[in-house]
Amino acid sequence: MVFSRTTSDALTSLVKKLDKTQVNSFVVFLSDDEELEGKLKTLAEKAGIKKTVLAIDNVAGPKAYNVAKDAEVTVVFYNARKVEANHAFKKGEFNAKAIEAVMADLPKIQK
Repeated sequence: MVFSRTTSDALTSLVKKLDKTQVNSFVVFLSDDEELEGKLKTLAEKAGIKKTVLAIDNVAGPKAYNVAKDAEVTVVFYNARKVEANHAFKKGEFNAKAIEAVMADLPKIQK
């Protein structure tokens, strides 16, 4: 599960990697941009995203998840309702090195 406040090349890279795995994944974009739905459809087509669900929620995100207000990207890996890994990145921190750290935790949910 990924929460993001923006689209970026780094986020697209992560989503493409997740999309090629056997895990079920989804990205919730926390935005009030009225044109975001169309942008995401175009992004999915261009990037070849087939399995990963792209969704939109309000800027604060779902209350029950307590998404950090200063996090630009939050990645949560869970299995059987148990969080196995949680990564939060402030603006400018989500890059190739961050993606490596996130993907290194993927085996935790592929049990």
